[in-house]
Amino acid sequence: MATGTDRPPPGTDDTAAARRGRGGVHGPARATIAASHLRTDRWWLAPAATAAGLLAFVVYSTWRAFANGDYYAAPYVSPFYSPCLAENCAPMRGGPNWELFGSWWGLSPALLILIFPLGFRLTCYYYRKAYYRGFWASPPACAVAEPHGKYTGETRFPLILQNIHRYFFYAALPVAGILTYDTVLTFRDASYAWGHMGLGTLVFLVNIVLIWAYTLSCHSCRHIVGGRLKHFSRHPVRYRLWGWVGRLNARHMQLAWASLLSVALADFYVYLLAVGAFDDPRFF
Repeated sequence: MATGTDRPPPGTDDTAAARRGRGGVHGPARATIAASHLRTDRWWLAPAATAAGLLAFVVYSTWRAFANGDYYAAPYVSPFYSPCLAENCAPMRGGPNWELFGSWWGLSPALLILIFPLGFRLTCYYYRKAYYRGFWASPPACAVAEPHGKYTGETRFPLILQNIHRYFFYAALPVAGILTYDTVLTFRDASYAWGHMGLGTLVFLVNIVLIWAYTLSCHSCRHIVGGRLKHFSRHPVRYRLWGWVGRLNARHMQLAWASLLSVALADFYVYLLAVGAFDDPRFF
């Protein structure tokens, strides 16, 4: 039994000065241990891999967004550039090429549309966790204290803007609809004749399925469908939809990564066709 003469072992001093020296968030409600954490596994691998994956996508998408070229190879148009809203868009026969911004827009047309899917993903609940842990170490892993002096959450600018996620969800829906239309147009050949199917068609089909699955698995979508209901029995249709969205929501993380990879793959496939790396294999 501990007595008043007991002394803590070396390295376990828990004075306020020691806690300040360790960094991280400390308070009376937190466990008072000297070590920054007690984990012995390679806990840093997960946030490091997340940061590497997100950084790779950021670098690739930034390059493609500012490239302003090689984003159309009939009948395929890159999802980064659709719908094309400027006059300097490549001619896309039959595609969503709406010159709403006229000739004054001299930059890449991708910059006019990417703000919506990008905003949707940046404010997504899963992606917040991913880049908070991967880049800001807030916190870097479970049971590992964050190295910041205090925690204000998303109550201050700019992180308070994360709360507009549901509005980006509304913007993401028409973007997904337009990408669905683009996918339908892939059932044409290079001469725009219908009734054909190529390898690119499969790439776009997989991408649009994952885009819709990720969009509909969103937490905001789940709340919109079934939130604020006190009696599910009185709303059987919404309850069933809520159940479907809930099952997708359980795979939100996997769908987030899969759709991120698929949209990059679809863009890269169009790029390879546009630069003449190979011809699109046609099945019929």
